[in-house]
Amino acid sequence: MTPTRKPAAFRIAAEQADEKLAPLAPADTPNPAERRKPRSIAKDVAIVTPAKIDVFDAEEDDALKVPPLPVARRKRSRLAAIFLSAFGALASLAIWLSIDRLIRDLFAQAGWLGWVAFGLAIVAALSLLVILVREFWALRRLASVEKMRAEAEDILASNNEKKARALADELAAFLSSKPETAAGRRTLAELEGEIIDGADLVRLTESELMAPLDRRAHELVLDAAKRVSVVTAVSPRALVDIGYVLFEASRLIRRLAELYGARPGTIGFFRLARDVLAHLAVTGSIAVGDGIVQQLIGHGLAAKLSAKLGEGVVNGMMTVRIGIAAIETVRPLPYAAGRRPKIGDFLAALTSFATRKANEENAR
Repeated sequence: MTPTRKPAAFRIAAEQADEKLAPLAPADTPNPAERRKPRSIAKDVAIVTPAKIDVFDAEEDDALKVPPLPVARRKRSRLAAIFLSAFGALASLAIWLSIDRLIRDLFAQAGWLGWVAFGLAIVAALSLLVILVREFWALRRLASVEKMRAEAEDILASNNEKKARALADELAAFLSSKPETAAGRRTLAELEGEIIDGADLVRLTESELMAPLDRRAHELVLDAAKRVSVVTAVSPRALVDIGYVLFEASRLIRRLAELYGARPGTIGFFRLARDVLAHLAVTGSIAVGDGIVQQLIGHGLAAKLSAKLGEGVVNGMMTVRIGIAAIETVRPLPYAAGRRPKIGDFLAALTSFATRKANEENAR
């Protein structure tokens, strides 16, 4: 007679099909390693577990991560569009009729005065036409930057090789006038057809074409912040500080746009400035970090910097925030391979610059 055994449960898994089956412990038997001694907890006592990530360390990174802006723009009112079109046409007719009346009056006074006025009107009309064409192409280039950035985000998500190849060729042609990208364009041409992964091709394109432009952009932002910190430290009035900060921020936005190939005109610049302000509003990076900067200045630089130089550093950091937002707006590719710029990347250089200026003032 075969010996009897007690019934037992066995675990059957796919990876254990060819292995020896091991008996399971009863379901109601607790794991000895998970046992703990009984204790009482008061009802009004809260147990706080420290987070693995310090929110103050990650605050700056979260502030600079840009949520995607909605693609669909707000639908404009047809009535307002009709009004603006009709008013613009009426104003144009009034201007042309005034010019025509002026030329006729000059012809009545003297023939040569009429011909001079007629020639000046032709020159003005041709100049206006050239300006409108340039503004149109500037808006087209800004739209191309937004389109390439949206396509790159889509390729990183879908890993489409054909779209990635088309995007790399389009970006290389877009930046063909930039000498900083010559080596990167040559590398991409040599590696053509060797990379079949769409996301990897986008990252390679970013590393080869965007890296030299990013370094130059960081230099432009830091130089602008240094100028703002010095000028606002020596200016006697707050109104002068505000005016110079606005002037330097406007020039910085335009120079960054030209660096990345956008080259905005007058209308394009106002549109770009609006997008930068929208970027700052979405990320909240105008207000986020002010306390950190003030703490760094108050605790680490109070003994080295005067009050005016400290205010200059704060104004310089505001310029840095605007510069970072402008880079995010005019950069043709999102940050996939490269590291997103942070305020801390500029703070050390700016404070050391302010400290050197303070030491020079004390030496005098």
